Amino acid sequence: MSVLLEYAMFPTDKGESVSQYVSQIIEMVRESGFPYQLTAMGTIVETSTIEESTEIVNKSYRILEPYSNRVYSSIKLDIQKSKHNRLLSKIKSIENKIGKVDK
Repeated sequence: MSVLLEYAMFPTDKGESVSQYVSQIIEMVRESGFPYQLTAMGTIVETSTIEESTEIVNKSYRILEPYSNRVYSSIKLDIQKSKHNRLLSKIKSIENKIGKVDK
């Protein structure tokens, strides 16, 4: 099974720039060992189970909880049985059709 988790999470009461807080979440994702891709608007993580994906979300919230009274998050899941490595294969599928894309 492949679960693609695309999410963003940040404190809403810390001003215009929240990279100080978001970087702690990205560090946790990096240390998790799951393949991930950081984008300007969020992070995509590929796990093998829904439980692993929701644990990433839970850990992210626990990182922010001490700093903020209000945390915003948007979460999307794409779950597909009998598939793996979709973080890369979905991009390669497009590139096979139109050529190299910027990442």
